[in-house]
Amino acid sequence: MRKAKFKLLPGDFIQLFYDPTVLAQTPPEPKIIAGHKDYSVWFKPPWLLSQGTRYGDHCSLLRIAEKSDHNIDFKLIHRLDREASGLMLLAHNRNAAMLLSELFQKDRIEKRYFAEVNGCPEIPAKGLMLESPLDGKPARTEVLAVFPGKATGNSVLDIWLHSGRLHQIRKHLADSGYPIIGDCRYGDQQRGYHELHLCAWKIRFRSPLTKEMVSYQVPREMRPAFAAEINPDNQDDALNQ
Repeated sequence: MRKAKFKLLPGDFIQLFYDPTVLAQTPPEPKIIAGHKDYSVWFKPPWLLSQGTRYGDHCSLLRIAEKSDHNIDFKLIHRLDREASGLMLLAHNRNAAMLLSELFQKDRIEKRYFAEVNGCPEIPAKGLMLESPLDGKPARTEVLAVFPGKATGNSVLDIWLHSGRLHQIRKHLADSGYPIIGDCRYGDQQRGYHELHLCAWKIRFRSPLTKEMVSYQVPREMRPAFAAEINPDNQDDALNQ
């Protein structure tokens, strides 16, 4: 009812979707990392939706952002799995949304993720590219480095996502024999983890609005526990390849 485009007329049919369980949920609180004139960068915690469904949107990042400033027309640029945490870009107008969306479509944005897996995959010094097509479309997931995990037998992967297919990182790692810890859809459901150990920790791109190279990272204190001590800039911390 918030974004009505026209007045109702006699005879018009209205359909409402109501789910008291959804409406009773309390959303986790996101944090704004950086705010600019044309876009902002947010940290989405686990279990917060990127956008709502027809049953409600109060538990979504987009709606919470809208309520934070009614003078901004927030636009969703990309999505992050509900169970995952990490950085998300929100545009503040249609022009910014178009320009920023083009960065994702043309793989002109560096999207880095931490993913904790059981085991320690071996990767060459130049990195490992996973390129199995998903849903009949090209998909490229690059594993840059492997770091020790919090639990014995686990390791944390530093990943560069070169495309954005649905559940791409989760599918590629599961197909490689290293499903993400806590992934009940593609991994081992019997391990007792309840949180997906996947975090979008960094985005870097040349702004199409200012032409400057910009980079944003999840502050260490906001990172999930499995990635709190990882230092990707120090390759000496990585496991021997």
